[in-house]
Amino acid sequence: MSGLCLSRLCVSRTLHCLLRPAAESKSGSSFLDRKFFSNSPLAFSDNNNSQEGTNSKKAPRRIFSGIQPTGVLHLGNYFGAVRQWVQTQNENSLFSIVDLHSITLPQDPKALKENILKMAASLLACGIDHEKCILFQQSKVPQHAELSWVLSCLTTLPRLGHLPQFKEKSAKMTDIPLGLYIYPVLQSADILLYKATHVPVGEDQLQHIQLAQHLARVFNNKYGPIFPRPSAVVYDESASRLKSLRNPDKKMSKSDPDAKSRIELTDDPDVVVEKCKKAMTDFTSAVTYDPAIRPAVSNLIILHSLCTGLDADRICHENQHIDTAQYKLVVAEAVNEFLRPIRHRYMELLKDPNYLISILDQGGARAADIAQETWREVKSAVGLTVSS
Repeated sequence: MSGLCLSRLCVSRTLHCLLRPAAESKSGSSFLDRKFFSNSPLAFSDNNNSQEGTNSKKAPRRIFSGIQPTGVLHLGNYFGAVRQWVQTQNENSLFSIVDLHSITLPQDPKALKENILKMAASLLACGIDHEKCILFQQSKVPQHAELSWVLSCLTTLPRLGHLPQFKEKSAKMTDIPLGLYIYPVLQSADILLYKATHVPVGEDQLQHIQLAQHLARVFNNKYGPIFPRPSAVVYDESASRLKSLRNPDKKMSKSDPDAKSRIELTDDPDVVVEKCKKAMTDFTSAVTYDPAIRPAVSNLIILHSLCTGLDADRICHENQHIDTAQYKLVVAEAVNEFLRPIRHRYMELLKDPNYLISILDQGGARAADIAQETWREVKSAVGLTVSS
């Protein structure tokens, strides 16, 4: 069986488990909280039973999500995650630039420092408001690593070895760093440290949220009820279906070696035009939407739709008089119009690195207040607190 088939089978089995009736789950709540439309604000269902720990009290609703400091966001990042963060941000939302995760693969220290600030600027330019939510740098809160060690003592090598992302990332490596193997435990610590009840993720991260649920249950059973059971929040497919401009079978990704496969939020207008002109299409000149038969052209229509709010039918109707080569220029114009205010705000923010650092420091202090309280509970429960 091919790797693709195995991957599909794995996702199918995972989703089957996720969507089982609550009565089949020991904890009484489904793994997957709900799917949401990408153009709608996130509105969590009140019937989610996320309280598993915290002394059987209902855990306060809290969102946690993290993003690696890969530099500047691309449109796949924005429409797949960040836009929803902006729509749902409040005082119970924590968004972390997870720099500890980034060093599981080789990093240039100078570039990493710059990328942390670039990511902060990108998030703020997209509408993350550090006064409404908590935006912080992961490594500024040492309890992430401390809780990760406790949780690593509760999991097993086979459990981690079955996670698909490790297999994918290590497939071409000869010397595999330990951090790459155990980073899902750190990811669980990121979530549980803040007693998060809702975690926005892509479908490729669902099994990692299952690990966080597993570790919360194991810890609570062994040491007492401290952690609530986090629920994965997967947005509707319209939020995450933006694909590579060069290969519509792959998602738009920063790791793609072909820079023309993605549009970054800071791309100059001329660069956006060039990338759209180089985007893959097919041998049919008409502008029609059919993801199954014409995935490349449909991907351009999705990009156009996401940037303008127009639906696919209207886009096809308005562009029925032109061919796909001309349509690429229409898409480029729409993308540039959408990116103009984000690009301007990003460049302004990047001129003042001290301002960005101060925002991350403030967010780190607020995050630390929550983390320290959780860590105090964990230390006491595990037996690490000794007093006279």
